Amino acid sequence: MPKPVETNRREFLRWSAATGIAGTAASVAPGIQAAGVALPFTVQSYHRLGRTELEISDISMGTSNLRTGQESLVHFALDKGINYFDSAHSYTRGQSETTLGNALKGMREDVYIVSKAVTKADASVEWLMNHLETSLRRLQTDYVDVYMCHAVNEVERISSESWNEFIARAKDQGKIRFSGVSGHAGYLDKCLTYAFDQDMADVILVAYNFGEDPAFYEKLVKRFDMVALQPKLPTLLERAKELDVGVTVMKTLRGARLNDMRPYETTNGTYAQAALRWVLTNHNVDAAVITMSSEPQVIEFLGASGSERLEASDLRLLDQYASLNSNTYCRPLCNDCYSSCPYNVEVGEVLRTRMYAVDYGDVGYARDEYAMLTNDASACVGCSGAPCQNACTYGLNIAELCDSTHELLA
Repeated sequence: MPKPVETNRREFLRWSAATGIAGTAASVAPGIQAAGVALPFTVQSYHRLGRTELEISDISMGTSNLRTGQESLVHFALDKGINYFDSAHSYTRGQSETTLGNALKGMREDVYIVSKAVTKADASVEWLMNHLETSLRRLQTDYVDVYMCHAVNEVERISSESWNEFIARAKDQGKIRFSGVSGHAGYLDKCLTYAFDQDMADVILVAYNFGEDPAFYEKLVKRFDMVALQPKLPTLLERAKELDVGVTVMKTLRGARLNDMRPYETTNGTYAQAALRWVLTNHNVDAAVITMSSEPQVIEFLGASGSERLEASDLRLLDQYASLNSNTYCRPLCNDCYSSCPYNVEVGEVLRTRMYAVDYGDVGYARDEYAMLTNDASACVGCSGAPCQNACTYGLNIAELCDSTHELLA
């Protein structure tokens, strides 16, 4: 395991200046530079990933927007103690896996690598194996530690004979060590239930943040009608723990509009740290997988590593974030609007790509994801918006948001 390297405030400022990212780097300061003392911007805790027995960093690196030439960012995360790197066949059209492979060459025994593939229920074993082989070549390795059926939103994909035959064959050949599913859309609960009933997942990766737990959210923001419509998810995470299935979570920042929160942050911490602390204090979660785009972001996110409790200052930040972003944030795992559109527009998926473009600022990745949709928002252009006018429980203007998303990403 890589040896963490501690940094002090002066080094942090130097890194921030070097990146030239004013919106992210300079504004990270409030929650990191308290008293100007040396703080442990390194992984503070490693958790057992369920039955896999892998000991992974509680803050782990997502690579959904990792691109060619960013090997140094991976090295930076590695130097800070991160040892679990999550990628996928489709991320940045292969650049993510290729860059990760370049960066981790010669370090394979020190890290854990995850890859994933978006499949179809009728995909052949040969097609699935070709996707895996392509990922292995990019990653410059002969095996991945975890391989997942990616972005699952229908049971048919993970129940197909070809998927299960593929997993068995790949494990026998030593090309994958453990398998699992990832998901963030409306039918995730059904998919997880099936996977657990069939004992077919060693690890799961699911969308989970402070808005997906009704019991917590009702207490936090009583003045908003924003309780997530996924009451089964906390129970499913408990079941995963009982079955000794490893649990990693994503979408932890609930849209990640970090700059919106900079005026409200203090030396007690940043919004990102508060959101990550909320996740990490759940004993059913083994690690948060979060996309890291710069060295200052790595530092900021690691400020939550090792968290064991939430402070009053954290709750205030979560409350403030909810109040600022309730009118545009499409809640993962909510299915309320799915049947409202006569043209079968995948509203939730369309708005997920909008989040990547508008909130994350990654238009390239958003366009790649949008292009993969079977039913995009082209039908929204010129539509009166009447069919979906009142379909969102939380009052989002679906027609306007989908229309503008299509204009931006098509």
